[in-house]
Amino acid sequence: MPFIKDILNYKSISFVGMDKNAGKTEALNYCLSRLHSFSKSVAVTSIGIDGETLDQVTSTSKPRVFVYPETLFITSEKLYDQRQIVSAVEDLSHYASSLGRLVTARSKSFGNVMLSGPTDTTWLKELIDSLKEKCDICLIDGALSRKSFASPSITEAMILSTGAVISASVDKITDKTKFVYDMTKLPSVEDNSLKEKLDNIKQGIYAVNDNEVLDLEIPSLLMIDKYKDKLFAQGKTLFIPGMITDKLLEMIKMRKNPQDYTLITKDFTHIFSSPLNTRWFLERGGKILCLHQTKLLAITANPVSPLGFKINNEAMLSSLREKIALPIHNIRDINL
Repeated sequence: MPFIKDILNYKSISFVGMDKNAGKTEALNYCLSRLHSFSKSVAVTSIGIDGETLDQVTSTSKPRVFVYPETLFITSEKLYDQRQIVSAVEDLSHYASSLGRLVTARSKSFGNVMLSGPTDTTWLKELIDSLKEKCDICLIDGALSRKSFASPSITEAMILSTGAVISASVDKITDKTKFVYDMTKLPSVEDNSLKEKLDNIKQGIYAVNDNEVLDLEIPSLLMIDKYKDKLFAQGKTLFIPGMITDKLLEMIKMRKNPQDYTLITKDFTHIFSSPLNTRWFLERGGKILCLHQTKLLAITANPVSPLGFKINNEAMLSSLREKIALPIHNIRDINL
């Protein structure tokens, strides 16, 4: 049972795709089936809509989310009415999304459901915290390009899905997946008092000198052209609570001794710079530190593209395993 025993060590797991149709819902269904066989109590929800039979973006068929008796599932009022199971409502949220309030229900039979959970990270974290007393483990199905919902400040661990949705080239699939893997391995800030100070900052750009945090009075990196004279005025270590971008790394590239610069971010999901620029900065000796590290447990790889082509499964798995020291599987190869 690949990587299931690892999952049992955590209370919350996010399932994140490198792109739409990477196979994360199949990975979720695999984990639901195995956790059921372990007699673990499970809660499951989603960011966005998951479980629909037709993808709303690509118009391709999608696997449904299949739940087991006594599974807690959280979805919107509108989608709850479309369930194909017998279930009992346990809670109704005070907040509402565009699809209505969130229904927390317990399944009483086997069957398919559509999931639509919290629409922002704060709401999601509150929901997970409330579920910890009701279940052994909470599974979160991520949404299109929303790796931020795999943030270690929200879920304890993560399963990543990749594959032919990225490219028809095995080398490109491996390279892009390896980059995400490398970002999850970035070192963390070791000073706990500094970490606590920075973790409470939500926006702006700050210089860090020893344990002193200085507000550079720059609203965001999107405005650094206007404030570029201020950017390095207080030193070469910066804390960016928002996004690390190509623009920032290109500015460092133009300065002397790029190896002297250190960037601190919340976690790897805030790195929006390209693999090319990010690797250039790190290979020159520059540092990127995270306040929170991500526990990536496993990678699932899907050789079938939603565009209709299929790449060589064994070649893809072999290439990924050669570069990435994690359990890597095609879920369809596993006998469910």
